[in-house]
Amino acid sequence: MIKIYPESENQVSQKFHFISEKDWESEQENYPKNTGHFFSGKKKEIFAINKDNSTVYIIGTGTLSEDVDYQEIGNYFAQSQKKNLQATSTEIISEGLNFNQTYELIKGLFLGTYNYPFNSEHPFWQDGFNLIIKNFSTEDLSKIASETAALCKGQFACMDWLNKPANFKRAPMITNYLKTLAEKYGLELEIFNRKQCEEKGLNAYLSVNQGSAEEAAFCIIKYKSTNAEKNLGLVGKCVVFDTGGISIKGNANLHYMKSDMGGATAVIGTIITVAERKLPINITVILPITDNAVSNKSYLPSDVIKAYNGKTIEVIDTDAEGRMTLADGLSYMVKNYKPDILIDLATLTGSAVRLLGNTAGALFGNNEDLIKNLEKSGISTNQKLWNLPMWDVWREMLSTDVADIKNLPSSPVGGCITAAKFLEEFIEKHPNWAHLDIAGVAFGKVNYAKEYAATGYGVQLLINYIEKICK
Repeated sequence: MIKIYPESENQVSQKFHFISEKDWESEQENYPKNTGHFFSGKKKEIFAINKDNSTVYIIGTGTLSEDVDYQEIGNYFAQSQKKNLQATSTEIISEGLNFNQTYELIKGLFLGTYNYPFNSEHPFWQDGFNLIIKNFSTEDLSKIASETAALCKGQFACMDWLNKPANFKRAPMITNYLKTLAEKYGLELEIFNRKQCEEKGLNAYLSVNQGSAEEAAFCIIKYKSTNAEKNLGLVGKCVVFDTGGISIKGNANLHYMKSDMGGATAVIGTIITVAERKLPINITVILPITDNAVSNKSYLPSDVIKAYNGKTIEVIDTDAEGRMTLADGLSYMVKNYKPDILIDLATLTGSAVRLLGNTAGALFGNNEDLIKNLEKSGISTNQKLWNLPMWDVWREMLSTDVADIKNLPSSPVGGCITAAKFLEEFIEKHPNWAHLDIAGVAFGKVNYAKEYAATGYGVQLLINYIEKICK
C-alpha cells in the first residue's frame, strides 16, 4: 500500500530534498557549510545530512527542464539508498516541480524498489512509511498513490516473469499464473492445446511448438469494462526460451534467450494495471506460448507451412520463429475479435538492437494517428519509439517460388523492416495496426542487477496510450 498525505501531525524523521543545480546555489545556506564541497545538484547526485534529529537526503535533478527524466532520478535514489532508508514518515521537498514532474518522481521512487524476485522488503513498502507532499490536494495525492500502486503491480509482474530462469517459466507455469489472474480480476481466459490449435488451423504457431516437450498453449485473455468505447487487441510474442531451433544460435549469451517473451510480459503487466485501475476499455490479448527447441520433431528450413489465414510460408530460418507465432496470433485476433486498434509487441530482431540499441523500440504501422500517439506516449513515459518506413520494396525481398511468402529474406539488410512486412501479411488489412519491435529495450542494463535483466519496457507506454484513447 502507498500512503501519501498533504501534511502530517507525526514527526517527519526523513526528508528527500530534490533540487536543481541552479536552486542549490541559494538553498545550500540552509545546510552545514561544508555540504557545498560535496554536493552540486547534478543529476542523481546524492548527499545525506543528519539535521535536527532527522536525516535529509539531498538529491540533484540537474538542470530543470521538460527533458529531465524525474522517474529515473527517483528510481535511482530508491534503488541505490535502500540500505540506508528508513520505514518512517517522510517529507518530499521539490521546489520548482509541477504536478506531473512530482508524479514521475514518486513513480520512480516506488518502481526503484524492484529486485528479482519482488518481495516488498524495501522500506517504502513497510507499514511505517508514508509520504508528506505539500502544495498538492488530497485528491491529487490519492490519484498518485493509487495509480502508482497499480503500475507497480503490473510492471513488477512483467519484470518478474521476464527475469525468471527458463525452468521456472514453462508453458504450464505461465498458464497457471494466467488462470490466477483471470480469477482475481474477473478476466475471461481460453487456452487452446495442440489438438485444438490443429482443428483451428493455427499451423504457423504449431510449427514452432512441434519441437517442444511442452503442450501448446495458445492463450486468449479478455478484459471487459461496462462503459468501454474502444476495443483494443494486443498480441505479445511469448517464446519462453529461444534456442533458434534447427538454425541453432551460438552459445555466447544464450542464457539471455529466456528474455524472448518480452512482448508477452509487457502485455501481462498492462492487463494487470488496467484491471487494477478499472480503465474503461475492452482489451483482448493473445499470447501464443511456446519455446523454440531442438528435437527430432522440430520444424526445418525449407518446410512450407499453411498459416491460420490460409497463406503459405516457406521456412528459411527456424530462428525467425517469433514472426511465425505472431502471424497466427494477429490473423486469429482480427478474424475473431475485430478490434478497433491492433498492436503487437515482440522482442523480434537483432536488427532493431543494432539500429536503436537500448534507447528506443522500433515502431511500424499503417495508421498515422496511431503512430503519432504511440510516439507521444513513448516520449511521455521515456519508453521511446522510433517510427520506420514500410515501403513495399522490402516486401519483394520476401518473395519465394514455393509459397506465398518466406519467413526471412536472403539479404540481411533492413531485418526489422522485413519482419514487419512479413507480419503485415497477417493483419488481414486491418486499418489501425502497429508493430513494436522491443528487442533492444525489454532486457538490458539495469540498476538492480549485475547482469542484463528486465527493464519493464512497454507497460507504462501502453498504459499511457490506453489513457489517451479512454478519454
